[in-house]
Amino acid sequence: MSGIYGMLGLSDTDRLFVNTIGQSAVYEATKTLLERYNQDLRAALAVFVERQTPDYKLRYKLPGGGRLQRRGGRTDTARVKAYGSWDVALPLEDFGAAIGGDDVTLAYMSIQEYDRHLKTIMIQDINTVRFELLYSLFHGATRTFVDPLYGSLTVQPLANGDTVTYPPVLGAEAEATDDHYLIAGYAATAIDDTNNPYITIRQELEEHFGASTGGDAVAVFINPAESPETEDLTDYDAVPDKYVRTGTQTAVPVNLPSVPGRVLGRTNGVWVIEWRWIPATFMLGVHLDVPAPLLERIDEPDTGLGSGLQLIATEEDYPLMSAHYRHRFGFGVGNRLNAVIMEVSTDQDYGAPTIYA
Repeated sequence: MSGIYGMLGLSDTDRLFVNTIGQSAVYEATKTLLERYNQDLRAALAVFVERQTPDYKLRYKLPGGGRLQRRGGRTDTARVKAYGSWDVALPLEDFGAAIGGDDVTLAYMSIQEYDRHLKTIMIQDINTVRFELLYSLFHGATRTFVDPLYGSLTVQPLANGDTVTYPPVLGAEAEATDDHYLIAGYAATAIDDTNNPYITIRQELEEHFGASTGGDAVAVFINPAESPETEDLTDYDAVPDKYVRTGTQTAVPVNLPSVPGRVLGRTNGVWVIEWRWIPATFMLGVHLDVPAPLLERIDEPDTGLGSGLQLIATEEDYPLMSAHYRHRFGFGVGNRLNAVIMEVSTDQDYGAPTIYA
């Protein structure tokens, strides 16, 4: 049993029409299936999305830097007050789809056909969520979202060299601006022990979140086009083929992270993740043990609109006749420091991938 069949207690070899089982029964089974689907999707997004929130705007308050003042005699010290912060805003958009057809189409629709249509909508939802997520990270510039209730909202990218000052990095005492959209200065085909983007990405994250003895859970997502050069690095330990027995003198990565894509191995203190949705010549680094970079805005609880992909019906007796699928959400960067995008090219400045520009 799988998909809608399991929800209805049927075998996937049973040939039954939707109306034979009853639209209400199929509708309720679909809602239960979507609840499980939404839970699985949220778990898969946890690497990049810290949490869901109904807030449309948030402020991140920061500690300051500097040193204590030297005291002498009865001299009072000057007053100190932390004042640094950055503001972020989140969009909220409405996406949807519907299974087309009239009452005759639905009468002749088998559970197998219904299941195929439902899987199509789930695939479209996954593609939409992934696109919006990666767009929020790779775009690299502020954008304006016009909210029907709150007006124009400025959605921020990762730290991009603007006027926001961040807490002092390791080895420094003063707040400073930062830019997490990097340009390598060499071609992707030139990646080697000298031109090593993984060290640069790791150090950019370590300066904010610390460098632990024995390594940290930093993951770098790459396109398969960059895998051959990566695997040729001297300090590279591959995840072994599960069908090959490794030798006793072979270094094998352990405690593999649960992330989208395929864990290739570990190099220079980072996990290398091959994920085909990363554009070629680009790399995305994330620290897995600190709050993720994105927030997902959802509707306010009092509205009763719910979250995730939902099946909405307006007809009680024949719910599938007028039903449509809806997903209301929006991604925006919250933690502007916990991701690094590197364009591995000889360009002078970062340029977002065409699809996310």
